[in-house]
Amino acid sequence: MEDNRIVELYWERKEEAIRETALKYGRLCAYIAGNILSSHEDCEECVNDTYLALWNAIPSQRPSRFPAFVGRIARNLALKRYEYLSAAKRNPAAVTSLEELGDCVSGAESVESEAEKGQIERAITDFLWQQKEEKRNVFIRRYWYFDSVESICKSTGFTQSKVKSILYEMRQKLRKYLEREGFGL
Repeated sequence: MEDNRIVELYWERKEEAIRETALKYGRLCAYIAGNILSSHEDCEECVNDTYLALWNAIPSQRPSRFPAFVGRIARNLALKRYEYLSAAKRNPAAVTSLEELGDCVSGAESVESEAEKGQIERAITDFLWQQKEEKRNVFIRRYWYFDSVESICKSTGFTQSKVKSILYEMRQKLRKYLEREGFGL
């Protein structure tokens, strides 16, 4: 089913929208949540929460890029669940990924307002679109989907050294870009 039809089903408040979303984007949601959460049960719960969040969000919004909208909700819910879980149950790959990016985008008190968060998100998006596609894809796989370096190597054919080098270079460039744009880190 086409994305615009699925969105229409949500607007019409038909439960079929959830079934169609699950058929089309359930694996994407599970992939995103699975890379953040280490427990299969937590992942399943996150995916189900994603469907509920979509049900509640779409009548007031009409997403233009439905897959990105679904993925963002799944990711945000998985990250919230991740924060909730005890340290012993956390996924070490996600921890490492977040720590790597922490030097570029901190959670400092100076960027707490929603408006500033939106500005940073737009700046990061602009930065990424200025990068070569292969580097942008490696960066997104690592820091959006929380893929391991090994997983990125398998899908791209790059060596671990190349992937780590790309990630390091991109983090340094992002930091400089954000500083130029006026974001104090």
